[in-house]
Amino acid sequence: MRKRILVVDDDNMNLMRTKMILGEEYVVILAESGMDALEKLKNESEKVDMVLLDIDMPGMNGIETFEHMKDFAADIPVIFLTASGLEEDVVSAIRLGAVNYLKKPFRPRELMKRVAQEFAKQ
Repeated sequence: MRKRILVVDDDNMNLMRTKMILGEEYVVILAESGMDALEKLKNESEKVDMVLLDIDMPGMNGIETFEHMKDFAADIPVIFLTASGLEEDVVSAIRLGAVNYLKKPFRPRELMKRVAQEFAKQ
């Protein structure tokens, strides 16, 4: 059975690009906001195996989304995606328990490598 990855980003182009990169290898579920992501995590009939989470989103940012995830999905590894060059964002994400991060725009090969590395640890 293919692993399931939830990709959360407020930019539709980033969602489509990420799905194109990962879609042959994994089942990719898309969410356009933190609230959408939390709904999908709660309501997906099959377990999500990993979350790729944008940090900078309107409404509920990625850090807040991750904090809410801990209430019911703390065991799902999270890789943060960030266009921000702010080191404090990355440090906050890692302190909260993110397994990795990737700076946008990322190379397709680098995304595949990071995801595969995290799944290899499971």
